[in-house]
This record gives sequence, structure tokens and C-alpha cells, in this order.
Amino acid sequence: MNTIALTIMMIILAYLAGSISSAILVCKMRGLPDPRENGSGNPGATNVLRIGGVSSAVLVLFFDMLKGALPSYLSYLMGMDAASLGFIAVAACLGHIYPIFFQFKGGKGVATAFGAMAPIGHDLALCLIATWIVLVLLTRYSSVAAMATAFLAPFYTLWLDERFVLPVAMLSTIIIIRHKDNIERLRIGEESKVSRKKRNKKA
Repeated sequence: MNTIALTIMMIILAYLAGSISSAILVCKMRGLPDPRENGSGNPGATNVLRIGGVSSAVLVLFFDMLKGALPSYLSYLMGMDAASLGFIAVAACLGHIYPIFFQFKGGKGVATAFGAMAPIGHDLALCLIATWIVLVLLTRYSSVAAMATAFLAPFYTLWLDERFVLPVAMLSTIIIIRHKDNIERLRIGEESKVSRKKRNKKA
């Protein structure tokens, strides 16, 4: 199989992997309400935290990161170039955002994008996780933490392994664009803070 065909195959597989909604499946397995119809309506870890608690949210976070990490890491082991890795990682995120298995209505893609970045190296993964945690604790806004971490990710990558700045920048751009509604709610003071309680406001 030539390089182009292999890349296309991995892009398709990455999209299909991303289309598996961890939030919906975890909620079904645990007898929790459908995250698309409760809380913020967003099928992601933050909303599952609100409606199902910490353990369920951790499961969603882990599997959302895994479905981004596996296609990226396998493609890396195949020796694909940075541009191909970027398209494959983006495909996984687009699968999460527009899942073919769930009427193309998915989450923000944050955990999947960070998972796709993680195989670049432990140092980058630690920087991303630490930045997100610190910002959530300081601001109590998951959206602010996600956007700021995404913004910083290409700079961390430039510092740690400049070969992968392009794919990381592609993923960061998707994350920030997906948070345009959150930016507007932050501007008018209606953005929800991180909480395990149910809320009616969007996250």
C-alpha cells in the first residue's frame, strides 16, 4: 500500500474512532441521563461531570483521549510525516465533533485533540494536563482552560519537538473555533462554571 492510500485509510479509521461517543456510551452503561438532553447538552466529560459525577467523567475523558491518541500513535509508528499526522489527528477530532454514529452531533473535541497530541511526548502531555488543571482551578471555567491550553499547545510543541508544530496548531485551531459560543457567553457573563450539579445553562 502506498503512502497516500495508507494516509487516507488512517484518516477514515481516525474519523470512525472519533465518532464513538464515550459520553453517550458511558451514560448508557451507568444508567445516567443522555448528556445530549441534560445539563449543557454537550456530550463531553465536563457535562458528564455535572450529571453523573467524577468517576463517570473520568471514564469519558480517558476514552475520548484514547480515541485521539491511538490513531495518531499508530500513524507515527508507521513513519508518517507531520502533515499526515495532522490530518489524521484532525479526522479523529472531527469524528468526535460530527460523529457519524450519533446524527453528527458531538462534543467540543478537546479531550480527543489533547489525546492526539499526547503521543508526541510525555513532556508535552504533562504540560497540557498541568496547564488545563491549573486554569480550571483558577478560573472554574472549563472552556477558558481548554482554549488557553489549546492556544499554548503549539508553543509548547515548538519548545519540545518542533517537528509537530503544524499538526498541533491544526488541532488547537479546531478547539478554539469550537468554543465560539463559549466566548460569547463569557463576554456577557453567562458561561457556566465547573460543577457536579446539574445546570440549565450551556457549557
